[in-house]
Amino acid sequence: MYYLTTMPYRVLESESLAPEVRRLVIAAPHIVRHCGPGQFVIVRVASDGERIPLTVAHCDRERKTITLIIQAVGVTTRRLCALQAGDDLADCAGPMGKTTEIENVGHAVIIGGGVGTAVIYPQAAALKEKGNYVSAIMGGRSKPYVILEKELTAICDAVYPCTDDGSYGFHGFVTNRLKKLIDETDKPVKMVLCAGPVPMMRAIAELTRPLAIHTVASLNPVMVDGTGMCGGCRVLIDGHAMFACVDGPEFDAHKVDFAALSDRLTTYREMERAATERHQCKLATSV
Repeated sequence: MYYLTTMPYRVLESESLAPEVRRLVIAAPHIVRHCGPGQFVIVRVASDGERIPLTVAHCDRERKTITLIIQAVGVTTRRLCALQAGDDLADCAGPMGKTTEIENVGHAVIIGGGVGTAVIYPQAAALKEKGNYVSAIMGGRSKPYVILEKELTAICDAVYPCTDDGSYGFHGFVTNRLKKLIDETDKPVKMVLCAGPVPMMRAIAELTRPLAIHTVASLNPVMVDGTGMCGGCRVLIDGHAMFACVDGPEFDAHKVDFAALSDRLTTYREMERAATERHQCKLATSV
């Protein structure tokens, strides 16, 4: 069940987390009561604007707020990132999608690439509540792009930041750090949850497959409408067509057809490029 009201969803806090990445704390009393880890909301900056699906990074039931972490990529996400405390969203629908299935498995590893770390953050708390030993691996191109380290450190038993250029933490991809952890830990890894770029999740699935480590991938990157009506997030899971927004967004990574998924990600690229060009032209003529 999700909720959409005509009330304004006010931005209470707005801060930069990394270059082109912003954290917004939104007043959303009707959503926060029912939201769990792994779920998302659909937001619009303006009443005639594009619908954007965003994972709920945190729910504060006392304050009745949700936290969203947004990367400025296209026109709408840039408008979202420009919002300041006191501004309003036109609307916010949710929570949508299925909650993460959380069990006591022993040692669980959560992996976030870039803003995918926003997905694994609420999962970390839920896994700890179930009594798991939780290790977090989060990656970025360089130190400024590694986000939520402080927040994850407060929850997890071990935290391993990684950077592609070696400017901070482990020098290399999150997959390399995961392999090192699996090889060296005295607590056998029983489960891996990952969220981030599709190539990253695909590589993680291929690493854990021969080891028979249960691996879950969050397919948030392919969602468009969020209700299953547009078909834009259709994915092949063990050969069967499913929709990331209503059947997921999380699936057994070893059953995901990542080749088909990668092709689907290019579907709206040209439309987004054209929209960005139009937006830039409007900005230029308004100066």
